[in-house]
Amino acid sequence: MMVPIRDTSAGASFTVRVVPRSSRTAIAGLFGEGKDAALKIALQAPAVEGRANAALIEFLADLLGTSRSAIEIAGGQHARTKTILVRGRKAAEVSAAIEKALAADRQSASTARPSAE
Repeated sequence: MMVPIRDTSAGASFTVRVVPRSSRTAIAGLFGEGKDAALKIALQAPAVEGRANAALIEFLADLLGTSRSAIEIAGGQHARTKTILVRGRKAAEVSAAIEKALAADRQSASTARPSAE
């Protein structure tokens, strides 16, 4: 199961659902299903004075290996559900980076569990 990522003339576009004031900044899974699915992202930053948006842009830039200026909140500036545009990237590239991060997160979660011996 994966979040739909679309190619546009400016780059790749996808939807995220943010959860501000979380204990840590990380991908928290998926929100919704099918074509309406969004990547759920927990953010430590509060949703005041644009701090959560700035933290989201920084997190996505690091996750996707691109500059912060390449990440744009194209819709939902003041909402929890946002449309993200990654300039100069193809949907396949963005999808691969997100899938890699999800796989690494699943791997670290499975190794953090105590063994049942």
